[in-house]
Amino acid sequence: MADASTLSLPVTGMSCASCAGRVERALSRLPGIAAARVNLASQRAEVTGTAPLPELAAALDKAGYGLATESRSLGIEGMTCASCAGRVERALRGVPGVLDAPVNLASERAALTTLAGLDPALLAAAVERAGYRVTTAEAEDAGPAEDRRGRIELAIAFVLAAPFLVGMLGMAFGRHWMPPGWVQALLAAPLQFWLGLRFYRAGWAALRARTGNMDLLVALGTSAAFGLSLVLLLQGEPHLYFEAAALVIAFVLLGRHLEGRARRATGAAIAALLALRPRLARRLTADGTEEEISAALLRPGDRLVVRPGERIPADGTVEEGAAGIDESALTGESRAVEKSPGDSVATGTVSLDGRLVLRATAVGGETRLAQVAALVEAAQASRAPVQKLVDRVSAVFVPAVLGVALLTLLGWLAVGAGIATALLHAVAVLVIACPCALGLATPAAIMAGTGAAARAGILIRDAAALEQAGRITLVAFDKTGTLTEGRPRLAGLTPAPGVPEAEALAAAARLQAGSEHPLARAVLAAAGRHPQPAEDFRALPGRGVEGVVDGRRVMLGSPRLLQESGADPLALSAGIAAAEAAGQTLSFLIEAEPPRLLALLAFEDAPRPGAVAAIQALQAQGVATAMLSGDGPAAAGAVAKALGIAEVAAGVLPEGKAARIAGWQATGEKVAMVGDGVNDAAALATAELGIAMGSGTDVAIAAAPVVLLRPDPALVPATLAVTRATLRKIKGNLVWAFGFNALGIPLAAFGLLSPALAGAAMAFSSVAVLGNALLLTRWRAKP
Repeated sequence: MADASTLSLPVTGMSCASCAGRVERALSRLPGIAAARVNLASQRAEVTGTAPLPELAAALDKAGYGLATESRSLGIEGMTCASCAGRVERALRGVPGVLDAPVNLASERAALTTLAGLDPALLAAAVERAGYRVTTAEAEDAGPAEDRRGRIELAIAFVLAAPFLVGMLGMAFGRHWMPPGWVQALLAAPLQFWLGLRFYRAGWAALRARTGNMDLLVALGTSAAFGLSLVLLLQGEPHLYFEAAALVIAFVLLGRHLEGRARRATGAAIAALLALRPRLARRLTADGTEEEISAALLRPGDRLVVRPGERIPADGTVEEGAAGIDESALTGESRAVEKSPGDSVATGTVSLDGRLVLRATAVGGETRLAQVAALVEAAQASRAPVQKLVDRVSAVFVPAVLGVALLTLLGWLAVGAGIATALLHAVAVLVIACPCALGLATPAAIMAGTGAAARAGILIRDAAALEQAGRITLVAFDKTGTLTEGRPRLAGLTPAPGVPEAEALAAAARLQAGSEHPLARAVLAAAGRHPQPAEDFRALPGRGVEGVVDGRRVMLGSPRLLQESGADPLALSAGIAAAEAAGQTLSFLIEAEPPRLLALLAFEDAPRPGAVAAIQALQAQGVATAMLSGDGPAAAGAVAKALGIAEVAAGVLPEGKAARIAGWQATGEKVAMVGDGVNDAAALATAELGIAMGSGTDVAIAAAPVVLLRPDPALVPATLAVTRATLRKIKGNLVWAFGFNALGIPLAAFGLLSPALAGAAMAFSSVAVLGNALLLTRWRAKP
């Protein structure tokens, strides 16, 4: 960055001088851009002007290029309310090079998307100018020590406040007692100026940033009560108000302490996931001996030994041994999964009953465990759309409260109340109006809900999915690999008259050689060998494959392929009818020129255990179900009937699945799509809520905001249950937070709430919101 109006953009996708010219022209055309210079060697563009970064990114994308970005997480210290979080977010977004910076008050972190290579010092400086601090790694590690210090300070606060509390309780029973005035001053002073010093510091930082926060409200309110009492004490007045300042500070400190404990509990899901990583690993040396090393030193390709009862230190493939693996902490699967040579294993899972030798394929941040933890953390940092309302309110909340407090003071003076009475009522307004509960309402519920879901094997990738799930009226399932096992077997091969069965099976196997499609694996398993691939092979999307076998061009595929080929199915009509009646999936081996049907292949694929129960659970929730399949109507219909699904769309191509979902949406349905394959990616992206089976392809998983970490259909109704429960908690918390302030501020303004009670109520409000969210941590998926 050369000056305030010049930005250096790392551009991706440029490979030649014409690319550089295209990028330069695309950026120069934007309104507000005075100059754009592109350096192909450094892959950067220097832009001078005032165009916002999102507009620059959009211009590059339209030109076919992109920005090199990176994600980073910052711990923020000093935030106490929703207005704090909003202020930090605005400060970070104002840093040139920051594309997005959502701030989570519950976790006290900012999840940033920035240009690659952005100087972290710029981010820290922006946070400090806003009146807060970036937490260092050392400070985060000092959590237990901070917690102990907090408990000690809280105990001291309540020892000092105890006489005031006793006096207040006595007044409730008609007995007015307070310590002598000078004793009250001595007790209240350390509360005000030692334990309450944090409020002055944070409030002053907010004033310097020309804004306000909860600490400013508390500092102003308690200072007014303490100062008034001190003046009255010096004048010899018997009625003092030190208890208002002392008890407000004590109750606010109690609320902060309980909030901190609850925040740590809501974020326990990530800590629990990362705690699964063992610190040590046993590595095999070149001579076959075992050496114990730190797991952080492992590299892909290392051979590792895992003994019974030990956690696996890296993702890998089993080379020797067999064992039952406990994957419950990662996938929610309660049963042991048997692993043998060739099977993959994941970091953090436990070998129960066998010694394994495995070769590491991923370590550290590349492991599945680390990626799941990162996705959970990203989801917890994301913002639900309902949070926009909170953001708008918090932006004006503190100034509005200060205005109400001033009106309260002037109003009481206008009706003839003394300065002491008017000031105390204004103080009560300042204290009761704390927006802590408002800022914690949404993020606390999201953190608790996504954490509970992760423990059950449900990975919710962003908070927007929570709101989408709450409106779902129809769940559409892909058939193969989702509702069924995805491991079909060749149930029968019927050759046409004059075609040897062995010859037909050999031709089908050569067409499927090297394919990973489930039907291809079934053909190769039936052939019992891996033959040479067919020549001039090519795929026919949504239909099948074709190639040259022994000098003849042959095709293998669906009924649609048979129809398009023009081959006559009459010779095998009886076999086709019998296979359709049995609900089997049909494939046809066809000679291309002249078109002739050579053989019928019929496949069976058993429904997944629990599929029927999952459909019944969805219907019990009032959610309709449907099935999408590329199979013929008979095969798809037979599976749907066995599972209890009434609506079936059979014989649909990949683009047809997305179109079918769009059709349901046009009738007013809110659709969730559940799939596991490449051909489901478009449908997953089209639906209001995409749910990908974790056993599926990377493309399907990348297209879906919800990923099931194990291929269990029962997790689909569980997903809707936990997301709806989370959404209910968010709405309940927001109703409580808004309602609390809507009721509490007028009560305080009209003199019906003392400052001390206001402090206790404010602390209770924040703790109640967090406690309500924490109830989600007890959520468990129904078996």
